[in-house]
Amino acid sequence: MGLTMAKSKKIKVTLIKSTIGQKPAKCATVRCLGLKKINSSVEHDINPCVMGMIASVSHLVKYEEMN
Repeated sequence: MGLTMAKSKKIKVTLIKSTIGQKPAKCATVRCLGLKKINSSVEHDINPCVMGMIASVSHLVKYEEMN
């Protein structure tokens, strides 16, 4: 029995704006995405949880789908 893992799509998220002056919940969301400094980037699998976090801080980050 060979188990094959379906290749899931990924998304690259980059912090483009500072979290200074933002509400604590927004700062926590950015940290939970794995972003610490401006221009830092992380890759995540696309799922509803990650997309919801990105939507809530869309004014602070940019994102693009990876191949």
